[in-house]
Amino acid sequence: MGRARPGAALGRPGAGRYNPRMQSHRYLPEVSRVSVLMAAILLAFALTRVLQAPNLNLSLPLPGVVLALTLNLNTAIAVLAAGITATGMDWLLRTHPSLEPGESREHWLLPTLTVLVIGIALDTLPANAAWWLGFGVGGLLLLVVFLAEYVVVDPSDVRYPLAAAALTALAFAMFLILAVALRAANARLFLVLPALFLAGGLVALRTLHLRLNERWELNWAVGIGVVTVQLGAALHYWPLAPVAFGLALLGPVYALTGLAVGVSEGNPFQRAWVEPVVMLAIFWGLAVWFR
Repeated sequence: MGRARPGAALGRPGAGRYNPRMQSHRYLPEVSRVSVLMAAILLAFALTRVLQAPNLNLSLPLPGVVLALTLNLNTAIAVLAAGITATGMDWLLRTHPSLEPGESREHWLLPTLTVLVIGIALDTLPANAAWWLGFGVGGLLLLVVFLAEYVVVDPSDVRYPLAAAALTALAFAMFLILAVALRAANARLFLVLPALFLAGGLVALRTLHLRLNERWELNWAVGIGVVTVQLGAALHYWPLAPVAFGLALLGPVYALTGLAVGVSEGNPFQRAWVEPVVMLAIFWGLAVWFR
């Protein structure tokens, strides 16, 4: 159980016990550190448009099937950029006056996932203006994640509800982008399922941690990840457009996370399931529209 947040649920600033006079806190990371970190990550992605290297083809023979995996320079750079992001986020947080020992690790999750998703999405875009548009949008989203993660370190910051809401929205947006990118790239099922499990579980874990007074609901996160994998496997061979595939998976992840929040807050199940079911119907309706 972590420190009390100014609101157990998003959109309700003022809920919970805290001192309103402490709302004057408005910490932001050092501009120089943010600039260095952003420059390192964006430079790594920009190098993928310049550097060329042969693909590395790996195969794993199993009874009745051969698993083939192709590794390229973009994959290596995305993994490298994710490592830079995790260490860089820790470097940024060390300047925060309210940071407690061992607390920085929870703030690595979403930035690292964001960089991996951006790398995968850029790898699927053609090398034209669309790639540079994705590059710019990805950099902007990453900057917002860095700033929001820094703000939510301090529960008494007046901007905490807005930053937590932004992180929640971006977490689900990253999951949608990842699912769409994997579908657009025609990735093999044995690659899609682990990616969906990790993304769905991490998105649920971070969202629940933000909305439930810093409680780690690992069981819920793992369960949501498993459901995501099962649905992803079922929909993998359906003739769905990438956007429809992403929305069809985003709906259950969002709905189950909302249900977990309601149940964990002690709301009666008869009320806790209403909003998740409505949102699930909306996402699935959009998936049918875009199919």
